[in-house]
Amino acid sequence: MDKVSFGFEDVPPEEKTRRVSGVFSNVASSYDLMNDLMSGGLHRHWKNQFVRRLRPRKNEAILDMAGGTGDIAFRIAPSGAQVTVADINPEMLEVGRQRAGKRGIGGLLWAEENAEALTFPDQTFDGYTIAFGIRNVTHIDKALAEAHRVLRIGGRFFCLEFSTVTWPGFAELYDAYSDHVVPRIGKAVAHDEASYRYLVESIRRFPPMDEFKAMITAAGFHRVSVEPILGGAVAIHSGWKI
Repeated sequence: MDKVSFGFEDVPPEEKTRRVSGVFSNVASSYDLMNDLMSGGLHRHWKNQFVRRLRPRKNEAILDMAGGTGDIAFRIAPSGAQVTVADINPEMLEVGRQRAGKRGIGGLLWAEENAEALTFPDQTFDGYTIAFGIRNVTHIDKALAEAHRVLRIGGRFFCLEFSTVTWPGFAELYDAYSDHVVPRIGKAVAHDEASYRYLVESIRRFPPMDEFKAMITAAGFHRVSVEPILGGAVAIHSGWKI
């Protein structure tokens, strides 16, 4: 039987899907607070930069996959683009809906979707975004193929994801912080050390920048590029459907 990674474990695909769903159900209510604590607030700057690179325009149709809590959609909305927020986890979507209501952000569409088997027709969207979500899908290649399928000709794919630190010295500090501090923050704030330990382990198992770039190309995208941030701790990958 084929196995896929769940953190440092290799498990059957259906078990990873189930376990990942459980992780995000557990952390949904504290997800944004934990992002602030774990990144020192830097995730906000990374997401701003990500949306600037996307350059959303009025009346475009944008699919924000794994966007449950709304962080990326809220940044795209002022452009006048029509944003569909999709997530496999209903608890994350509910957090996003509540946050949108409190902020007075209307016009967003919300959809429970599996990135590997989207229900949207071919060539529906002008842009596809996924931020800190693709490493959690069970089959990354299937998610990339679906992203390509639902994009129109000329559509663009943008992915923001943790990656592999390449700066000497900083890599060791980053690993130590991730391994020892992040799970303790998860335990203290979210009362869930195990879920945050998985999130750290999932970063370790995610393909390096060049390898993921090759996967995007293999899915049919052109002009594929990668922009490292903070020495590769985070990276913006992009590609176009032509």
